[in-house]
Amino acid sequence: MVIDLHMHEKRFSKDSFLALEEIVPIARERHLDGICITDHDSMGLYDFAAEYSEKTGFPIFVGIEYYSLQGDILAFGIKDYPKERIDAQTFIDSVHEQGGVVISAHPFRHNRRGLEGALDTLKGVDGIEILNGSTLPDATMMAVRYGRKYDFALTGGSDCHYPYKVGITATWFPNEIRTMDDLIRAIRNRDCRPAFHQDHSYFVWDTDHLLL
Repeated sequence: MVIDLHMHEKRFSKDSFLALEEIVPIARERHLDGICITDHDSMGLYDFAAEYSEKTGFPIFVGIEYYSLQGDILAFGIKDYPKERIDAQTFIDSVHEQGGVVISAHPFRHNRRGLEGALDTLKGVDGIEILNGSTLPDATMMAVRYGRKYDFALTGGSDCHYPYKVGITATWFPNEIRTMDDLIRAIRNRDCRPAFHQDHSYFVWDTDHLLL
């Protein structure tokens, strides 16, 4: 199944122009099997998303895109998170203590919001976002190199703030993901691959055969 792991909803991400009620129909139209709302430094949508998921029968998971002192980190499977910027390692340790997982978001994007070289020293990073809907090819290839070097889970997400970006990149999972525990287990087991949307279908991006 295919899930977009990185999306922003306008109620709690002030730079987004998307409401959840718009995201779900577009996701279905583009053949996504689920979505993850990862608002900036907020999980305020948690309860509403759970209710809307039950109402629509469409899998909706809520994580967070947390802006640590070293850069942006996606986290899943947590309830508590800092309300101020803290060190990336401290945040990662907190996520793991709660049983969650972390993914380095757009690690080499040119706006310096990624973890970049901090990935060489941080402990416990579970995954790295290879395909991001707003990241240039050179930054993507650098993420591939780091993913291989450290055996991170390789993921994709649209990082959408506008309707046309929903699901343009996502993550393919070979097994069903119905609960947050399923999602966490798959990421921990590296049981996922980045994917992209083209011609009304999703294609797994085969990083094993890239010439770097």
